Amino acid sequence: MPGLLRGVARVAVVAGTATAVSNRVSRRQAGRWAAKDQPQEQEQEQYPPEQQQDAGPPPPAADPMQDRLAQLKQLGELKESGVLSDEEFQQQKAKILNS
Repeated sequence: MPGLLRGVARVAVVAGTATAVSNRVSRRQAGRWAAKDQPQEQEQEQYPPEQQQDAGPPPPAADPMQDRLAQLKQLGELKESGVLSDEEFQQQKAKILNS
């Protein structure tokens, strides 16, 4: 009986060691793959997909004066509809004109 117990213990130790070594090898290999994949991901970030390159030039920047006029027009409509009081209208108008 003691020989059988010793054999079972030896198998358990060998199996545990094999499992630990296998896990360590797997983690090390996964780390290598991650390090290998990282430069490729960085390259992909540097070069946008072809779909974005074919999108054409970016739209021209809006004219600041046209933008202000649109804001003032919208502000006037809010005042006429009763959403803004005269005082609120004057405050917002001053902000738009001073920006």
